[in-house]
Amino acid sequence: MERYIEFSIDEFYHIFNRGNDKKTIFLNHHDYERFMKLLFLCNSSKSVIFKSIQGATLDKIDRGETLVDIGAYCLMPNHFHLLIHEKQENGASLFMKKLATAYSMYFNRRHSRTGKLFEGVFRAEHADTDEYLKYLFSYIHLNPVKLLDPKWKESGLRDQVATWAFLKKYFYSSYNDYATNTDREETKILNRAAFPEYFQDTKEFKDNLNEWLNYNSA
Repeated sequence: MERYIEFSIDEFYHIFNRGNDKKTIFLNHHDYERFMKLLFLCNSSKSVIFKSIQGATLDKIDRGETLVDIGAYCLMPNHFHLLIHEKQENGASLFMKKLATAYSMYFNRRHSRTGKLFEGVFRAEHADTDEYLKYLFSYIHLNPVKLLDPKWKESGLRDQVATWAFLKKYFYSSYNDYATNTDREETKILNRAAFPEYFQDTKEFKDNLNEWLNYNSA
């Protein structure tokens, strides 16, 4: 699969990819944790040898200059979404190559498999308007709702309270970095300062998500 898009410095992009033949790429909590750590480690001008930083917290790792800025992410069982800002020439492509290679090698080794893990070249969409860029913060962070309520977009939410509780407990996205004041280690994956400040506080962020939940549930 080819990707018909050219990246430009100081522009924003929605990047996504899924498992080959739509197969699961995260089989357990350890897989999700490894991918999130790689989101931090592979976003670096340096070569990263994972064994050399085993057990280290993200704030103790000197990764050098970053290739892109990450504004949001969500990992799903068979795919993932990233919202990035291109900060240097070829930064997104190099970052994604390092990420896909590192995770594929880990996954195949850990699960005793061979062959291609991802469907193909990652896909990307240019977030070229404020409206679309702001929408992506909701779209990406609401992805896990499908795991709780697969038909919520077609039939409406069955339980609003359960939905919000599920999103808060879903560890594998940047939702809690925006929706709560929790200072978790994974917050260091993000560079929110590189993105427009659409949400002045956690309430504004959750209100925006709620608008899309209600819109799709109408």
